[in-house]
Amino acid sequence: MTVALEEPLGANPLTRPRLTWVGLAATALGAVAITALLFLVTPLSGYVAFVLIAAVLYVIALTVVSALVEGWRHAKDRLMMNVLLATVLFAVLALVGVLGYTVFRGLSRFDGTFLTHSMRSVAEADPDGGAYHAIIGTLEQVGIATAIAAPLGILVAVYLVEYSSGRLGRVVSFLVDVMTGLPSIVAGLFVLALWIVLLAQPYSGFAGSLALIVLMLPTVIRSTEEMLKLVPAALREASYALGIAKWITVVRVVLPTATAGIVTGVMLAISRVMGETAPVLLTVFGAQSINFNPFSDPQGSLPLFVFTEAGQPNNTALDRAWAGALTLILIVLLLNLIARTVARFARVK
Repeated sequence: MTVALEEPLGANPLTRPRLTWVGLAATALGAVAITALLFLVTPLSGYVAFVLIAAVLYVIALTVVSALVEGWRHAKDRLMMNVLLATVLFAVLALVGVLGYTVFRGLSRFDGTFLTHSMRSVAEADPDGGAYHAIIGTLEQVGIATAIAAPLGILVAVYLVEYSSGRLGRVVSFLVDVMTGLPSIVAGLFVLALWIVLLAQPYSGFAGSLALIVLMLPTVIRSTEEMLKLVPAALREASYALGIAKWITVVRVVLPTATAGIVTGVMLAISRVMGETAPVLLTVFGAQSINFNPFSDPQGSLPLFVFTEAGQPNNTALDRAWAGALTLILIVLLLNLIARTVARFARVK
C-alpha cells in the first residue's frame, strides 16, 4: 500500500542564489565609476589614491550585494576573503615596489668602477668613485660578528632546550627576550661607552662587530631554540636507549636534524644587522679609503656609505647611494642562496 504525498518536495530552504561573474564585474565597474565621480567633484588626485579608494568601495559594495543575494553567511565569507587578499597584495606590492625602485635607480651607477674603487680623493659632485671600501668593511664586520654570535647563540639555545631546568634558565630566557627588542642605537651606544670611551680602544670595524653581535644574539638564540624544540623526542630517546651520552646525542643527532632551521635563523640575524646604520655610525666612524684591517682605524661600511651619500645635495652622490643600496640587497640575497645550499647538503639523510 502506497501513500501519495500531498505536497511535492520543494527546494532546500537553506539554498540561496550565488553571485555570478557578471555580478562581480558589475560591482567592480560600479566601484570604479563611483571613484571616478569622487575624483571629478573633489580635490582627490593620483593613481595610487584612485586604486585604493576603488578597492575599498568594491569590498564594501560586494559585501552589501552578497548579503542581499547570497545571505549574510556568504557575505561575511567574501568580506574576510577580500580583506585577506588585499593585505597579501599590499605586502607583495610594497616589497616589489621597494625592490623594483631600488633596482631601477641603482642600475644607473652599478658598474665595475663602482665595485672596484673607493671614495678616496673623490669629490661628492664627481661621477667617479665607488663603494669598494664599504663592501670590504661590511663583509669583515658582519663576518666577525657572525663568527662570534652564531656559535655563542647556538650554545645558549642548546643549554635552554637540553639542560636548563632551574632559575638560571628562566633568567637567561628573560634576558634574551629583553635583548630581542633592544634598539640598534642602544647597542651602538653600549659599545661606544664600554669599548671606546671606558677601555680607550680606537674606532674600528671590530668595534662595529661588537655592536652587531649584541643585535644578532637574540635572533640566533630564539630561532635555534625553536628549531631544537621541533626535533622529535623519539630521536633523543632512541639515542639514549643505545647507551649514548647526552652531549653526544645533542652533537650527533639533535643539531644535525635541526641544521636547516639553525642556518635559516643565522641568516635572519645576518640580514637584520647587515643594514644597520646607527651602531656602525657610533663605533666604526666611517672612512673614505680602503682599510683591510678591522682591528685598527676607522673603516667603511655599506649602510654608512648609503647614509652619507644620500645626505649630499647632488645627484651623483644620490646615484651612488642607490647603487650602494642595490649592492647591499644583492649581498644579502647571495648569502641567503649560499646558506640554503649549505643547509640542503648538510641536513640528515
